[in-house]
Amino acid sequence: MRVLGIDPGLTRCGMGVVDGSVGRPLTLVDVNVLRTSADLPVPERLVTIERGVEAWIEEHAPDAVAIERVFARSDVSTVMGTAQASGVAMVVAARRGLPIGLHTPSEVKAAVSGNGRAGKAQVGAMVTRILRLDVMPKPADAADALALAITHIWRGGAQARIDAAVTAARQQVRSRR
Repeated sequence: MRVLGIDPGLTRCGMGVVDGSVGRPLTLVDVNVLRTSADLPVPERLVTIERGVEAWIEEHAPDAVAIERVFARSDVSTVMGTAQASGVAMVVAARRGLPIGLHTPSEVKAAVSGNGRAGKAQVGAMVTRILRLDVMPKPADAADALALAITHIWRGGAQARIDAAVTAARQQVRSRR
């Protein structure tokens, strides 16, 4: 399975592609951070992100896209920018019919490090180890994007099966009414 992980952000949007499957070694395909200038109007920045995500999907042909689930932070402007970038990434993936997995930061940290409260350095170190890299991906947005892809490979399939089972059960309940 090939997964494009996206750590959404209006200023820095991390993108990383990982190949692999559960129980097998994972492989880094590509990683980068798309940057937009704070001097540009937000709509232009979102178009830049859209084009960047489109280009990555076109170039790397992922089987799924894993995006960090936005959560409330104290800085509303940061949350808004993250949510906007996340929404753009979801739209681009959905247009292509790609499955989208949303993963919380604590879920990603727990998946790659075993600790849902791991710091950026610990996540980066574990991504480096899991992907057998010589150097830790930098900045942290790049490592986070790879961590999202890793998490989706390891947990996404199971979550998809759970979601399908829940949907099937709901349909059975509705059909009995």
